[in-house]
Amino acid sequence: MENDAEIAVVIVAAGRGERAGQSKEGPKQYRAIGGQPVMRRTIAAFAAVRSVGRIVIAIHRDDEELFREAAGDYADRVTKVIGGATRQESTFKALRALADQPPAAVLIHDCVRPFVDAALISRVSEMALKGTGALPALPVSDTLKRASGNGLISETVPRQGLHAAQTPQGFPFAPILAAHEAANDSGRLDFTDDAAIAEWAGIPARIVDGSPDNIKLTWAKDLEMADARLTQANQFPDVRTGNGYDVHAFGAGDAVVLCGVRIDYKKALSGHSDADVGLHALTDALLATCGAGDIGTHFPPSDPQWKGCASRVFVKHAAATVRQRGGRIANADITLICEAPRIGPHREAMVAAMADMLAIEAERISVKATTNEKLGFVGREEGIAAIATATVVYPGSLPA
Repeated sequence: MENDAEIAVVIVAAGRGERAGQSKEGPKQYRAIGGQPVMRRTIAAFAAVRSVGRIVIAIHRDDEELFREAAGDYADRVTKVIGGATRQESTFKALRALADQPPAAVLIHDCVRPFVDAALISRVSEMALKGTGALPALPVSDTLKRASGNGLISETVPRQGLHAAQTPQGFPFAPILAAHEAANDSGRLDFTDDAAIAEWAGIPARIVDGSPDNIKLTWAKDLEMADARLTQANQFPDVRTGNGYDVHAFGAGDAVVLCGVRIDYKKALSGHSDADVGLHALTDALLATCGAGDIGTHFPPSDPQWKGCASRVFVKHAAATVRQRGGRIANADITLICEAPRIGPHREAMVAAMADMLAIEAERISVKATTNEKLGFVGREEGIAAIATATVVYPGSLPA
């Protein structure tokens, strides 16, 4: 996902939102939660992801002024199209706006899901770039009932295998555009989401893990709860910082792996895994933010399955552990301490590799290097050390 043109995003925002009630602010996508319009938060979530290129937003013909006010600085950075009478028609128009410079894949998202995060966007993007549709979804946990027209319960519906669909839904671009064209030409205008059109057109799609935070703001109560959640989070952020330190000695070899990047060198670092000292320190820093032990707790060096393992596995596990506890990774800072090899020429590649592992923006990652002024084991070029700091924001509030 290094080419920005590979992933495009369609945001559907042409609805009237009547179920949320009337408001002087307009339809629900233009209303403020936590001091910002829903639409701006949704656009910002995608604009912050490095792999996302063009963003097209479909709005109602009466909402031009509302759009510019709500989108703010993003108004001139996205492509705006006038939507249609249905969600399906609005999506089709937005897809056609991308056809002049077709991306490899497209993510289609409801504007009123402003809590979509970078990790979910990454999961959907990765699947879509492989040529398969991707539907983020959560297993249905409630007991389901079917009722007759008079409200009497007629049966209990087995929930095994049932999932609640979310957006963004991702697809290879050419097939999903062709599916929308075919549906439009055949008069099929009743599809409620793009996964249904893909199913009708025979486009294979897989479920990827959705997010319980990725709620759709449908009712007035949803907007109130979202506003309260953001307001509380802004007032009492639970920000935690973790530190990590690691060191590996040099041994025989012709390359070292540092922060996920292989660097040709006259020696190699010795270790049970690939001995990536930077990623080992980062793993410990991430785990420290939620009291989850250290790298040795999760990947003991005595276990032969980790011999030669790429350390990105450890970092992704630590990031998943953080997110399972509701954490959002805000920043990662790694300092490599070595006399050689030179780090500067590889810094950009290191940042890109870790941005992919952590599913966060590159601007949230820092890689620095320093020597030890010829002092100690580092100065004698016997090994390399690393210090890492991770900052993670967790849900809930701290006492005032």
